[in-house]
Amino acid sequence: WADVQVNMEDRVEVFRGETAQIACMYTSADGVGGMIIQWFYVTRSGEKQKIYYQDATMKVVDRGTPFTERISVNGTGATGEVVLTISEVQIEDELEFICLIKSLTDGAGEGRTKLKVFEIPNLPTIEGVQTGISVNKDSPSMIGTCEVKNGFPKPNITWYRNNTPLRSAQDVVKIVPSSTTESSGLFSAKSELSLKVVKEDKDDRFYCEVTFFVPGGTRMTETNRINITVYYPSTAVSVWVESPKGKIKEGDSIVLRCHGNGNTPSLISIMHDGKSLDNDVLVLKNATRLHSGDYLCTSTDTDTFEEISANTSVFVNYLDPAMVMPNDVIVVNQGQKLNATCNASSTLQTHTVWFKDEKEVSKDQSLILNNNTFDTAGTYVCVVTVPEIEGMETRGTLHVNVQGPPEIMEPENMEMEESFQTTVDLSCKVRGFPAPSVTWTTSDGKVLKTASQKETEEGIWSEVSVKVTSDITVFCNASNDHGTDAVTFSIKATTNTTTPATTTSTTIFSATVKAETAIPPKKIKKEGSGVIIAVLIICILLLAILGSVLYFLYKKGKICGRSGKQEITKEKSNKDNIVVEMKGDNTEEAVLLGVNGEKQPSNDQV
Repeated sequence: WADVQVNMEDRVEVFRGETAQIACMYTSADGVGGMIIQWFYVTRSGEKQKIYYQDATMKVVDRGTPFTERISVNGTGATGEVVLTISEVQIEDELEFICLIKSLTDGAGEGRTKLKVFEIPNLPTIEGVQTGISVNKDSPSMIGTCEVKNGFPKPNITWYRNNTPLRSAQDVVKIVPSSTTESSGLFSAKSELSLKVVKEDKDDRFYCEVTFFVPGGTRMTETNRINITVYYPSTAVSVWVESPKGKIKEGDSIVLRCHGNGNTPSLISIMHDGKSLDNDVLVLKNATRLHSGDYLCTSTDTDTFEEISANTSVFVNYLDPAMVMPNDVIVVNQGQKLNATCNASSTLQTHTVWFKDEKEVSKDQSLILNNNTFDTAGTYVCVVTVPEIEGMETRGTLHVNVQGPPEIMEPENMEMEESFQTTVDLSCKVRGFPAPSVTWTTSDGKVLKTASQKETEEGIWSEVSVKVTSDITVFCNASNDHGTDAVTFSIKATTNTTTPATTTSTTIFSATVKAETAIPPKKIKKEGSGVIIAVLIICILLLAILGSVLYFLYKKGKICGRSGKQEITKEKSNKDNIVVEMKGDNTEEAVLLGVNGEKQPSNDQV
């Protein structure tokens, strides 16, 4: 009988749920026609189970097998190749399949292919321990657990610390892997990591790498990173001034902090001058020089009761109150020289400046005033500062009184004109020491009541109110033990009056001579008002006499060559035609008075 040669792939790989195709190629000396083709699979127990039969007359799929509804065979055998197709491959289909070819002369051959099925697992998860881990433990402590589910074949888990894979090491690293088979036939894998931790592990990052198989190769995925809390005892402590930064001055709030380089529970205390505070922070409010000195920090481990200590020094700089010599208030004579000093004890270099009225007068501890006058009297302030520390300063005050007779600061306006019945406020500023007494009097010896008076840094300020009823002279009088001084205020009383405009008209034949003088209103001093009224009355009387004389001469014909009858060119003159025209400033009406006092109408021509 003729030999049959069958060729098949060693393995075919597919994902679960996909379609698998297993090819079977054969040759025979008798040719490939008329062959009997059979497909088998090997059960888990190793037995061969037929699932397909084909000859020249029929094709039969065996009933009652797991593949009955899911397989088909392509090819008639005439080409020397047939393909077994399995749809919706399941995990259970990972078996060995056999292609058996028989010739017409009873020659036979078979080939075998293993079907490999794959499933990509879910993303892996990692969970670290929530409690801290002490370095004092003798055995490895649990770090965390990694898990990956539903993969096929079983995924592999590898632990990493800072990108370095971890391998089990006795008493140091312990890795416990485990796996389970799900009802679906898929695998779930888990791995637990335990570690003998050291202080350096506090900054380490742990994670898991999961590798799994796929058709044609492998793939890899990683979990997120976790870190652990490592408890380790302190090997050293530090104590320092947290604030203020730099040099410390009295009045500052000092914050001292103590901290160990471990993180296990410990008792911390800070001690100064035999007084202890069980806290890692010490606050000294409104610090004084008494807070200077050494501060001892002690850390006690609550597990082992071991103590470690450290100390630091605190120095509080101070600036004592300024001492001014002579002290507070000094009295000097006019022209006398004054030497004053200002000192303040300090732990640092100081700088002294003297001020008067906020103006700098000296940049030294000494204040020298030569030839003192009232201008040098006043309050002097010395300011002592420490340039190295901002805001560190003290002040002292010296009040200088220069004794001498009063000196009245001459007002700007001592002569003035004011209207009748108005009230004038007069003020007077007087310098001198002892403080002068100020009184107000008039030229007739009357003492006026002071409206207000106050003592200022520059002297006495006094004010009086005067009602103007006539011309008046007011005196400001100042006196003390050393002499007197006075100033005079002259007030002229004025009034508003109007001088009437006068018009004189004389009728001579047909010509009219008219003289008019208008005097605008002006202020007239009260002392000349009576004289003016008298002058006006005299002028009116003279005009009346002149009118009478002219009238008398007219009647006698002595004027203008009159002889008997007089020719009148325009109008007859009324008797007493010599008139005076009186005009007011505020009216257009002219009133004509005859020499006998009769009222005459106003005419433009006579």
